[in-house]
Amino acid sequence: MVVPLLISLAAAAAQPAPPAAPATPASASVASQAKMIFEKDWVLMNWALKFYDADRDILLEPNEAQSAASAFRDMADANHDGRVTTDEYSSARAFILARY
Repeated sequence: MVVPLLISLAAAAAQPAPPAAPATPASASVASQAKMIFEKDWVLMNWALKFYDADRDILLEPNEAQSAASAFRDMADANHDGRVTTDEYSSARAFILARY
């Protein structure tokens, strides 16, 4: 009984994994929105490039922009309600400008 189970597990493991799903339009729009945040504000762009430009090409790739946007959201959302208000945005921007 154990041998057939092991054989079927080995056969399943030997099959190639299905190809990774391409980026969906929804995930692509999130990445482009994240990138737009940094393109509109030089303070945030410089901060993001300093800490999230992994390949140091002075360009934010979509995955780098998403990481930076997530970190900024965590930093800016002072009351942890999942939203960044104008006041929270301004405070986080001032903090980045003063600190970095």
